[in-house]
Amino acid sequence: CGSATMTREQAARVRAEEAREGAAVLGATYHEPITEDLCIFYTQELIMKLTAVVRQVNPRILLAHSPWDYMEDHTNACRVSVTAAFCRNVPNYPVDPPVAAISTEMAVYHSVPIDLEDPFRNPIRPHLYVNVGPVIQKARDALACHRSQKEWLVATQGMDSLLDSMQELTARMGRLSGRFQYAEGWCRHSWRGFGPEGFDPLSKALGDLVVQS
Repeated sequence: CGSATMTREQAARVRAEEAREGAAVLGATYHEPITEDLCIFYTQELIMKLTAVVRQVNPRILLAHSPWDYMEDHTNACRVSVTAAFCRNVPNYPVDPPVAAISTEMAVYHSVPIDLEDPFRNPIRPHLYVNVGPVIQKARDALACHRSQKEWLVATQGMDSLLDSMQELTARMGRLSGRFQYAEGWCRHSWRGFGPEGFDPLSKALGDLVVQS
């Protein structure tokens, strides 16, 4: 929705093109959106659509928004994601389009809010830190694809450099980790309904690139 120079339809088209470009830089698979910007609500319709995607992808790791973000759209995205992940195993839960339930183990990890604070300015600290130093340039290249987002943030929130802000945040995380120059912080969701209590596939997959807080 946000654009000072484009119509709503133009902004949606441009943002989608930029998202595809960013996904290509990362070697990621792009999925078409299931709703519009600022229109994410905790509804049956969105949960059914996202559960279908989760069942199709069948991930062991889900990286979700923070439940404590400053932006309500982001926290709603978090809630919808967690419920969709939970419903992947529920055979009688209807999804759109229809996809059979899967019986899998999954771990959910939440990103930390941008200022490391909840909406009431209480501090939030990650459970684990991931070393992103080796891929910091690729992260900048992917983020640089979101040109219209950068223009919008400059106009509305005074963020002169989206790329520098990202790198400064990862540098701050790196200092908090006590080990890495650049890091991302993640909080582990409860294991109940997702997998065994000690299931931590992210740490297992990344090995020395992860340090627990």
